[in-house]
Amino acid sequence: MKVFILAALVVVVASQGYPKPQYPKPQYPKPQYPTPAYPAPAYPTPAYKAPAYPAPAYPSPAYAKTPEYAPMPYNFNWAVKDDPSYNDYAHQETADDKGYVTGSYRTLLPDGRTQIVDYKADDYTGYVADVKYDGEAKEYKPAYKPAGYPSPAYPSPSYPSPAYPSPAYPSPAYSAPKYQSPSYPSPAYPSPKYPTKY
Repeated sequence: MKVFILAALVVVVASQGYPKPQYPKPQYPKPQYPTPAYPAPAYPTPAYKAPAYPAPAYPSPAYAKTPEYAPMPYNFNWAVKDDPSYNDYAHQETADDKGYVTGSYRTLLPDGRTQIVDYKADDYTGYVADVKYDGEAKEYKPAYKPAGYPSPAYPSPSYPSPAYPSPAYPSPAYSAPKYQSPSYPSPAYPSPKYPTKY
């Protein structure tokens, strides 16, 4: 028991006699890492040889020369005159062996005038025409006559009168109802009794 008390006293004295040690916070320098330097890769520029194609050579088409024929002289003329249909026109043309052409044509216009065209043509001056009119222009009024078509005659349709048989309905036979006559009992009232007079 004495030993236990002694040990306790030693612990109390030891706890009061020595202060709690204070240690400074360690400071570590921040590590410095050198930035890595990688050399940029150098790729050789590819050198492609441009292909060389020979220029296509097409042979020039060879056409046969058109044969040249000397002009053939000719002469023609024609005319149409039909009063009912108002057709009145004509054409005349002449050509020599040098290609010189002359001619004229006329046409009856709807306004009553006649158009006359004199022309000439060759390889140097081309086609040259002289147009003139003969007569006086009038209002065009065609002589219209209505066609005479007979009025259609359609026969009147004749339909037979329909014959329907008259319907025959049987007469209904109803039996007359029989009702039993009611019998009521005759009422029985007691005879009245009056007091005797004195």
